Amino acid sequence: MTPRLETFTAHDGLHYRYRPAEGDAPLLVFANSLGTDLRVWDRVVALLPQSWGLLRHDKRGHGLSLARAGLTIETMASDVEALLDHLGITRFAGIGLSVGGLIMQRLALRRPAAMTHLMLADTAARIGTPEIWNPRIEAVLGGGIASISDAILSRWFVPAYAGSEDFALWRAMLERTPAQGYADVCAAIRDADYTADLARIAVKTLVVAGSADASTPPALVRATAEAIPGARFVEIADAGHLPCVEQPASFAALLREHLA
Repeated sequence: MTPRLETFTAHDGLHYRYRPAEGDAPLLVFANSLGTDLRVWDRVVALLPQSWGLLRHDKRGHGLSLARAGLTIETMASDVEALLDHLGITRFAGIGLSVGGLIMQRLALRRPAAMTHLMLADTAARIGTPEIWNPRIEAVLGGGIASISDAILSRWFVPAYAGSEDFALWRAMLERTPAQGYADVCAAIRDADYTADLARIAVKTLVVAGSADASTPPALVRATAEAIPGARFVEIADAGHLPCVEQPASFAALLREHLA
């Protein structure tokens, strides 16, 4: 079968890949984690049906997207809404990883009639504290991401993955993220707390966590799921903060089951 390639383009400084759904197939909207670009979903996308629609994008200051002054979770959610409107998307399933999960939590409340399903991965309503984020922001702006990349990668992946052939590729993705763009998103995460809003999410929700995630530990992610009415929680074994990279087959299988 000839693969149907996504269109790679830009709108208002946002770079994205888009493939419309065929017939009644679902359309999935993805939001990435801190320090990654839309390629973080490549392995999951490769396992999904060709007929499914896909919308992936690079956050502001990440990948090929332009930076934006005054960046917050709300403005990043507005960026996704701009893409939805630009493409005329009125029904979609939202999939958010880490900070992308914060973005998708906002869209679940902003566009409840449009979002049919929600999948949150390795995220929470509040991630970290100023005591964690402020030193990281200072370190990145002072010495670049490479100065702390070892510590970040140790939280992203289980130890055995560091010996894999493509570990260096994910290090390169992280370290090539613009320092200011990375710091801006760190500040947006630091300032966000949507704990009080979790109970208002009414869409069918699946929450997953890598069993060895040191950035958003499973207990934190489970507590998030328990605060969302009717949400289901699943741990993905042998994965850290990016189960879509380390365990794409498990991630894709859970996503397909959730959308069935």
